[in-house]
Amino acid sequence: MERMEAHNTTQHTLLMGVCLSTEALSLKDVSMDELERLADTAGMKVRDRCVQRRQKISGRTYVGQGFIGHCLENMDDPIDVLIFDNDLTGSQARNIEALFEVEVMDRSELILKIFHNHARTKEARLQVRLAELKYQLPKLRHMWSHLDRERGSSRMGGGAAVRGMGEKQIEMDRQKVQREIYEIEKDLKRLSRQLHTQRKLRKRTCWNIGLVGYTNTGKSTLFNRLTHSAVLVQDRLFATLDTTSRSLNLGRGRDIILSDTVGFVAGLPHHLVASFRATLKEAEEADLLIHVADISDRDLEKHMADVKGVLEEIGAGDIPYIRVFNKIDKVDPAVIRGMKRRYPDAHGISAKNGTHIQGLLDEIERRINHSRTYELKIPQGRPKIISDVHAKGKIVNKAYDNDFVRITVEMSPQDMHSLDQYVVNRPQGG
Repeated sequence: MERMEAHNTTQHTLLMGVCLSTEALSLKDVSMDELERLADTAGMKVRDRCVQRRQKISGRTYVGQGFIGHCLENMDDPIDVLIFDNDLTGSQARNIEALFEVEVMDRSELILKIFHNHARTKEARLQVRLAELKYQLPKLRHMWSHLDRERGSSRMGGGAAVRGMGEKQIEMDRQKVQREIYEIEKDLKRLSRQLHTQRKLRKRTCWNIGLVGYTNTGKSTLFNRLTHSAVLVQDRLFATLDTTSRSLNLGRGRDIILSDTVGFVAGLPHHLVASFRATLKEAEEADLLIHVADISDRDLEKHMADVKGVLEEIGAGDIPYIRVFNKIDKVDPAVIRGMKRRYPDAHGISAKNGTHIQGLLDEIERRINHSRTYELKIPQGRPKIISDVHAKGKIVNKAYDNDFVRITVEMSPQDMHSLDQYVVNRPQGG
């Protein structure tokens, strides 16, 4: 995909959006703000943004053709790229490019460009390529239709010899893309199994905590603060793409792995979520999540809901979590008091300044050491396992049942990991 390649010079862009009569203009402004930050992350220079009020989307050019022309004519400097806030069909993009002789990009393509530039590990590069191919696939049917149109005048004389050349090329391209998708998905499954095995081994010996949150909420800053690391921190969306893991020392001898996952974003197309599911496995397989939100964000509630939605989609919706409101140094104390009234169990912090970090660490330790009651059924021929239960937990009840020992024990969820196969009754969330 040529458009995913990095450019050597800064591209000047104009952002385009549509606000339908049924939509609130304020919500469109928020979406355009985020599009501008995405463009900045991709290394582009945003010159202006234009939003058209319409009754319905234009099937030919998405926004009105005259509106596009008017916006371009009012620019002081030439525009290299038009970026649309919504996804375009292949024919819409080509129509606009042909009419105005300017490169066209939509929101998904812009996100893919950022992912392409930021992927570092083999897993991330495979996921990016998979997402690119799935983005391309539905657009193929528009790519070669011009061959049939160009030869339309010769069909009278050439008959079936020239008919369907566009369709044949589309089918060849589709098969090629589908073969590459198949091979990448096979490679990703193999890589995912390897990483899953590594996580399972790690899970037996230590707690796994995942940092999750909307992109640019300060997760990486908090990660560095908690683990004394130096992970890249930038005021840009998707500044980090690969999952980073480090040990977290609470000073009590407990081994903990903290993972900083890729930030979420609103309106992320389903195929992008699906392609990056393996990257989000750290969140899906965590014992505890720390949901980081930016208290200074004017769309705080919506962005928290977006994160919750993605967590549910990847199967991590039921994992216990600590809600953290970051950047309290940026808001008035009244905002913090309002947050505490609405979310009494949340922690307000400043990852940048280190404010209230110790309180968060204390909460993490409390969650880790919080015992729950489990009922186990262990074969009497496994004395070492029975001994481990006595060593790690507090025995509430013990009874012999034929060749098995039934034990009711109070134990931390982490210590229970190695005993999962013997659990016959577990507490909710355990």
